[in-house]
Amino acid sequence: MGFKVSPQQDELAVNHEINITPFVDVMLVLLIIVMVAAPLATVNVPVDLPTSSATPSPQPKEPFYLTVSADLALTLGEKTQVNLEQLPQALGQALADKEQRIYLRADKTLDYQSLMKVMNVLVSSGYGQIALVGLESTENKST
Repeated sequence: MGFKVSPQQDELAVNHEINITPFVDVMLVLLIIVMVAAPLATVNVPVDLPTSSATPSPQPKEPFYLTVSADLALTLGEKTQVNLEQLPQALGQALADKEQRIYLRADKTLDYQSLMKVMNVLVSSGYGQIALVGLESTENKST
């Protein structure tokens, strides 16, 4: 609340206008801080994907595994070997339901692009329920 001094009156008149200039100044400074700090919040850190310290989720009684070895050899279940081109047809024969979850196991030396090729073939064939399998980490585990 502000007061104006009026030369005709002995009293102080109440000024009902709000000065928003300090408010705008503070908001602009905060906007600049956010604009500068936002790109710094995303940092690329190398990670080791094969191990996980997350609590393992319960597995179904009969999980279906698709294993990808380091040389990109695909194994359905425990023994059926297929190549990438034969994968959709082999999955159609092995699985009755496309909604069944496929547990994808990959060698840790396999590059990311090769793993994405396999996952793209699975998704384009209609198999959207894919779970990545990793080793349970014993480090930093709270009891």
